[in-house]
Amino acid sequence: MSAWPLDGNSSFAVRGRSYPTGDAGEAPEAAPAARRARRWPVAAVTALLLALAAWQLGGAAWIHAKAALAQHLIASAWEGTKKDGAKRPWPWADTHPVARLTVPSRGISLYVLAGTSGRSLAFGPGHVDGTAAPGSAGNSVIVAHKDTHFAFLRDLHEDEEISVEDVRGRVTRYRVREVAVVDKSETRLLDPADSPQLTLITCWPFDAVRPGTSQRYVVIADRA
Repeated sequence: MSAWPLDGNSSFAVRGRSYPTGDAGEAPEAAPAARRARRWPVAAVTALLLALAAWQLGGAAWIHAKAALAQHLIASAWEGTKKDGAKRPWPWADTHPVARLTVPSRGISLYVLAGTSGRSLAFGPGHVDGTAAPGSAGNSVIVAHKDTHFAFLRDLHEDEEISVEDVRGRVTRYRVREVAVVDKSETRLLDPADSPQLTLITCWPFDAVRPGTSQRYVVIADRA
């Protein structure tokens, strides 16, 4: 696989100025007015920047709040799935939970959804269709967004444990074997494996501002 392993003080003051009396006494009125006129563009730009910052922060907060709320609804659907078969987390959902992924050392607990459509990934990690079912033999591939559910991948190290619970309640434990950055065209990540393997993928770099980066951050773990 083509990859790159990662292992004196100054102060400022305004000085006063005195003006002579008489006809020239109007100077103190003109100077403050001019200063106020110059301040308006600066104040307007500052207000605009603050508004944009608040909008950006609000958008990020909404994304995280939506992801957190969805996980609670999916948790209820997961319990129903284990008892009675596939259950949708909400009536109009086009996906359902297929596994629960936990990382004990990081306090991570996530419900994995079927499929990797944009609608599914907005609410949780998605299992890639055509790869082994989570917890079964072969290569099970799970993807998620770097700024929400898979943000913790950047902190995972080799030999850390990852657990996967399937719909029958069976728990499979894996240990991280490799962490790498690859090109998004690297399709070998989806290839079948002879032994049970878990492949977690997200976009990279983690601090990228624009979506749709050309590289992927990959964590590969083998059954313990």
